[in-house]
Amino acid sequence: MSVECAIQNAAKTVGEGPHWDDVTNTLLYVDIYENAIHRYDPDSGKDERIVLDGTVGFVVPAKKGGLIAGVGRCLVHLDWDSKKVTKLHEVDHGLQTRFNDGKCDPQGRIWAGTMGPPKPDIPSMKKIGSLYCLDLDGSLRTVIQEVGISNGLAWSEDGKTMYYIDSTPRQMYRFDFDGSTGKIGNKTVFIDNSGKSMPEFGLPDGMTLDTEGNAWVANFFSRKVVKYSTKTGEPMQSVEFPATRITSCCFGGKGLDELYVTTSAYEATEEEMKEFPLSGSLFRVKGLGVKGFPANVYEGSLTVQ
Repeated sequence: MSVECAIQNAAKTVGEGPHWDDVTNTLLYVDIYENAIHRYDPDSGKDERIVLDGTVGFVVPAKKGGLIAGVGRCLVHLDWDSKKVTKLHEVDHGLQTRFNDGKCDPQGRIWAGTMGPPKPDIPSMKKIGSLYCLDLDGSLRTVIQEVGISNGLAWSEDGKTMYYIDSTPRQMYRFDFDGSTGKIGNKTVFIDNSGKSMPEFGLPDGMTLDTEGNAWVANFFSRKVVKYSTKTGEPMQSVEFPATRITSCCFGGKGLDELYVTTSAYEATEEEMKEFPLSGSLFRVKGLGVKGFPANVYEGSLTVQ
């Protein structure tokens, strides 16, 4: 196994939301407080970006063309070439929230959540966020309320289970998932780091699954991505990075056998940056011996509601 720095200091603030686009063999990711969407081509080394008018929490391709992104409190459609942005929905009216992580389920719906203003004591943040689902007809519904920091999402290979992270209580949840309706139920706590050492276990953040069904979870403040068994919830393996603010991960590369990992430099102290100067970099892990699934894309309507 090897850990490589793919792009040094790729994100000036919070690198997040890596998504491997297997159509173009490029990696999409965001720099939240730089309001930027990046597109990285590992073959050429080219890293392009588009800057929008608000914070960017996530980005996923749309099957009908372009990208869907969470910008501020809005879901928008972006045409990369023309840079045209079309607002599809706005949420959380009257609240100081923004979209954070988001992904598509196997049927092509978008699931994306919001969070309130970050605080130094993250577990004490107010739970004013929600998890939303953008259905295939283009309508938006609220699925979960009273969320602190809406984060990682993943679905089991059989499509019957959804995994979801709220970083504030330091927990990952498991839900029964009905793919035909997009409904969830029977919530259980799958991973609970609430009583564990912060430097060792951190805050669960973004995540992905491998083809063996195990969960790879980025752990903010711990320097690690941890592989968990989805059968027992127990850690199986960890990969350590020269940065403490690990935000998310996804499998990519032409064989989907490389783990791309985003990190943050946002609010890192001068002392921390001296110790970990690669904070904010994009990393790539090779030789893990496992592969990921092709990432789902938005299959639905792009009509403004």
